[in-house]
Amino acid sequence: MAGIYLHIPFCKRRCIYCDFFSSTEEGMKHRYVDALCRELECRKSYVGGEPIRTIYIGGGTPSQLSLSELQRLFQCIYKVYKVDDDAEVTLEANPDDLTEEYVEGLSRTLPINRISMGIQTFDDERLRFLQRRHTAYQAKEAIERCRRYGFTNLSIDLIYGLPGQDVEAWNQELDQAVSLKVPHLSAYHLTYEEGTRLWQLKEQGLISEVDEETSVQMYAVLVGRLKEAGYQHYEISNFCQPGMESRHNSSYWKGVPYIGCGAASHSYDGVSRQWNVASIFNYIKGIEEGTPMIERENLDLNTRYNDYIVTSLRTMWGASLETIQARFGAVFFHHCLREARRHLNSNLLRQEGDVLCLTEEGVFLSDGIISDLLWVE
Repeated sequence: MAGIYLHIPFCKRRCIYCDFFSSTEEGMKHRYVDALCRELECRKSYVGGEPIRTIYIGGGTPSQLSLSELQRLFQCIYKVYKVDDDAEVTLEANPDDLTEEYVEGLSRTLPINRISMGIQTFDDERLRFLQRRHTAYQAKEAIERCRRYGFTNLSIDLIYGLPGQDVEAWNQELDQAVSLKVPHLSAYHLTYEEGTRLWQLKEQGLISEVDEETSVQMYAVLVGRLKEAGYQHYEISNFCQPGMESRHNSSYWKGVPYIGCGAASHSYDGVSRQWNVASIFNYIKGIEEGTPMIERENLDLNTRYNDYIVTSLRTMWGASLETIQARFGAVFFHHCLREARRHLNSNLLRQEGDVLCLTEEGVFLSDGIISDLLWVE
C-alpha cells in the first residue's frame, strides 16, 4: 500500500505562527494545478505500482482551490493510479472556506471523505491575534454544515499554550471541542519558529511564551479530558474515537511509502527521501521544462533505524523488537533493548510481547526517552 500527498501552498493571508511553505500569491494557481497533474503522471512508478490507500491534500490552505481545480487533480489521480475503493481521501480546509455551495460541491462531485479543519481556538480574540480568517461561530457552523452533507469523518486542529492562556482557559477550549463530538482531534503546543511574525513579537518583548509548568499542565489536561470523553490517544498530539485515526498520517508513522507532489513536498520510498524545491515559480518551471528541481537523500541503516524509533514510539502501536531485529540486525536490537531497560524499570516504557510503548507517564518525557534509544555514532 502507498499514499499520495499534494501540497497546496496558497493562503489568503499568513498566520503569525506559520513556518510551513506557503504564499499569498494566488495568481499562479491554474499553472500550479497543471504542474501537479504533470508531476503525478511522471512519478506513477515511484511506489512501484502499489495501490493507493490514502490521499491527503494539505497546505497552505487547500480549500482555496476551486471545485473545478480539485476535480482536475482527482481526475488525474484516478486516471494514473490504482486507488483503493475504500481509500481515505482527506482535504485540509479553513472553516470560512466551507460555504454551503463549496461543501455541497465537495460531497457531490469529489471522492473526498474526510475533512481536517484548522480551528486552532474557539476564542475570537485569540483567533484575531493569530490572524485566522474565521470566527468561533463560523468554525462550529462549518462542522455542522459538513455533517449535513454527509461528511462524518471530521478532524479539528487546536493550538494551546497561546500567550496569556492559562489552564482554566484551555479547559474551556476543550469543553467546546468535546461538545462537538468530532471523531478526530489534533492538538499542538504553540511554537515560536524563527522568522515568523510570532517570533518577532516575542523578540520585541510584546508577548511571552507560556512557562514550562503551565505547558505540562495543559498537556495533562488535554490527555485526561479526551480520555474521559472516550478518545484514544494514538499519537503524541493526536486523539480519535476508536477506529477513527488518520490513516494517512498513521502511514507516515508506520513507514509506509508515499508520493509527495507540489512545491516543498516530500516523498519516501522506504530507502530514500526526496523533496521538491520550496518555490512555486521554480517548481512550476522545473515541471514545465521537464527538469524538476528535487533533492534526494539515500537513507543508511543508522538513519532508517532512528527514523523507525522516532516515528513508532510516538504512537500507541509502539516499536516492535522483532521488526528492529529483522530490519536492522542484532546490533541495533541489543542497543535498543539495553537502552530501553532503565525506562522499563522506571515505568516510562512498557513491553507488551515484543512491542515497546510509552506509558502514560512516559508520554510526558517522550523526547528524552526516544533520544536515549537512538543510535548515535
